[in-house]
Amino acid sequence: MRDSTPSQLRFPAIAGFTVRADFEGGALSSDFGPLLLRGIERQCGLIARLAEAIHDGRHPSYIEHSVVDLLRQRIYQSACGYVDGNDANSLRRDPMFKLALGHAPLDEATALASGPTFSRLENSLSRKDIYRLARAFVEGFIASYAQAPRIIALDMDHSEDRTHGQQELAFYNHHYRSHCYLPLFLFEGLSGKLITAVLRPGKRPTGRENAAIVGRVLRLLRRAWPRTHIVLRGDGHFANPELMALCESDEQLDFIFGLAGNQVCPPRPSHCLTRRGRCASTDSTTPAARAQQHRAPYGCMRISTTRRAPGPNPTGSYSRPR
Repeated sequence: MRDSTPSQLRFPAIAGFTVRADFEGGALSSDFGPLLLRGIERQCGLIARLAEAIHDGRHPSYIEHSVVDLLRQRIYQSACGYVDGNDANSLRRDPMFKLALGHAPLDEATALASGPTFSRLENSLSRKDIYRLARAFVEGFIASYAQAPRIIALDMDHSEDRTHGQQELAFYNHHYRSHCYLPLFLFEGLSGKLITAVLRPGKRPTGRENAAIVGRVLRLLRRAWPRTHIVLRGDGHFANPELMALCESDEQLDFIFGLAGNQVCPPRPSHCLTRRGRCASTDSTTPAARAQQHRAPYGCMRISTTRRAPGPNPTGSYSRPR
């Protein structure tokens, strides 16, 4: 092949072994991914950060696998397609997974953790551990920046996580027509980085719940970046008074939320939509116009500098920020 790469790929030494990859055959493995994941994890240090958030209540005399090794093994297995915890029973002696965790690959005495070990780990976590894990993701996101960014966009959305069997807090969600969890994911919209994730029941969240979760994230971000301008973006189920009131309390924070259709809203922005339609029909062929359309997934909306805090008006309903 003309485009082949005959040169070797060299990796950092692990447990006194030199690791190289070539195309000469020999001992083959279908799971080379753990070594690549190890290299990525050594750069970002996320797994070590997560391990520090978990309280290890085991007696030191009986610990064979540390928490950080358990997390590495579980995450590497999931990333390589082995999502079931019982897969560890057959992968605990896999040389590539052992090498990725810094163990001698051919030594039978250095077998990795088994499925029951992961079952005990997952059932031992407390609510405080789970809270600290979510916080560790936010701290890792902040640490990924060398300096405070001028502006960030927090994209919020819930995603379906289907469940099978009678799992705790798994509810039927009519929107997805399935029994599921409905975890909340927060991503930074300009860079695509994960900020944090919160596992939650499969029911629709309330405004109070959304404000509580987002408020904790915003406090961590503000502690590190007091002058960064933040824009919250979310679908219609985030357009509630509690979350809007949270946004109004920060002068350096704006929001773009979707609103469900009704008989009052459509006539008011009709002149803006008409003007945008004319611009799109005349200038959509230019590269600048196409780039602008790509950067505005929620529509061509400009946030007003004069905002009204959501609150009851004389009719008894809640007003919306302009």
